[in-house]
Amino acid sequence: MTSGALAVIAAVVFAWGAFSAKLERADLTAPMVFVGIGVLLAGASDTDAGTAGIAVLTEVTLAWVLFSDASRVGLRELRGDAGLFGRLLGLALPMTVLFGATAAWAVLDAPAPWYALLIGAALAPTDAALGAVVITHPAVPARIRRILNVESGLNDGIVTPVVLLALAGAATTTGHGGPNAVAAALQLLGGALIGAAVGGTGGWLLRAAGRRGWTDDSFAGPAVLALALSAYLVAVAGHGNGFVAAFAGGIAFGHVAGRGGPREVFYVEETAGLASLLVWLLFGAFAVPLLYGQLDVALLLYAVLSLTAVRMIPVALSLIGARLGGRTVLFVGWFGPRGLASVVFALLAVEHLGERAGPAVAAIVLTVLLSVVAHGVSAGPWAARYGARSHPSGAPAVPGPAAAARLRRPGATAPAATGGEAP
Repeated sequence: MTSGALAVIAAVVFAWGAFSAKLERADLTAPMVFVGIGVLLAGASDTDAGTAGIAVLTEVTLAWVLFSDASRVGLRELRGDAGLFGRLLGLALPMTVLFGATAAWAVLDAPAPWYALLIGAALAPTDAALGAVVITHPAVPARIRRILNVESGLNDGIVTPVVLLALAGAATTTGHGGPNAVAAALQLLGGALIGAAVGGTGGWLLRAAGRRGWTDDSFAGPAVLALALSAYLVAVAGHGNGFVAAFAGGIAFGHVAGRGGPREVFYVEETAGLASLLVWLLFGAFAVPLLYGQLDVALLLYAVLSLTAVRMIPVALSLIGARLGGRTVLFVGWFGPRGLASVVFALLAVEHLGERAGPAVAAIVLTVLLSVVAHGVSAGPWAARYGARSHPSGAPAVPGPAAAARLRRPGATAPAATGGEAP
């Protein structure tokens, strides 16, 4: 990438930070802006070097996101809606994978069932950052914001094993090599154990050092940033799954670290927020051009189905009897944008399958690109209309000053909120 292109990137990051609130009020989200800039810079970089750089940056960013999201899962705060989370993660998510794989098999004529499963699983997890306006909008009931945010924080870690098994199966089917299903399952188990050990130990050490006054507050945040990365890298070095390790490490850290943990995790979230902006820019520069010459009616149809029926029907079925109301079910079903996790899974497909991953990668890239635009444009207006109907008295649930300040940053995800009921 040329020095001129790097200067443009630095200027865009600064401009977004300076004018982000103004741009968001105009229904422009960070992913929309940075993907667009990336497309404009598409010819300014070496493709091979760029692809390698995207792989490293995106995997590290996802590890930080998984760790920080998992560390904020407060079981006590979420206990009241445990049934809803069980429905969305235990019923809707598996159905979304199944529906997505079936649609890929029928519409895209996947070369093998494993490829269809790979596409369906890679596009199942949601990314709250793409619909951040919904998560932060004060008019949307706090309960609904919490539901969407927690679902997004957990589903990528849950679906990762399915993606890895699909990759192992596809690699074996095509003779490309790679681990078999049993080896992949062992990697998942190893990653979970390593991540829990690293995160739990780190949380205990941080808490013990803090009690004794041994921790300098200015370095506690970077220490947790390194801890999240350590969980990922130690698992990879130990032939475990790094993403599962980051997720398990975050849960263990959040459980052990105590009150000081969330303050340090905020630093991880800030760093991941900046890194995610660069990931979206590189996505526009290197991934979007892969669609040139591959776009056809079938691919477009699948992307539309993935963002609508494949997501919304499972959500509606899983929420039968939950007494949320049809409007709320429709709202929750639509705001399941596809983002960072899907990009990482596409890169893993390229790594494991080489050129044979082309059709699967094209489907993932187009779906994510459409999601960036569709969910970015619809988030603000729909959140306002939904919130107005949810609060006929005109008194929406507004997050506190600390939460509001945190949620205004790019790519932020909301902490578990309390109060506020769905209609």
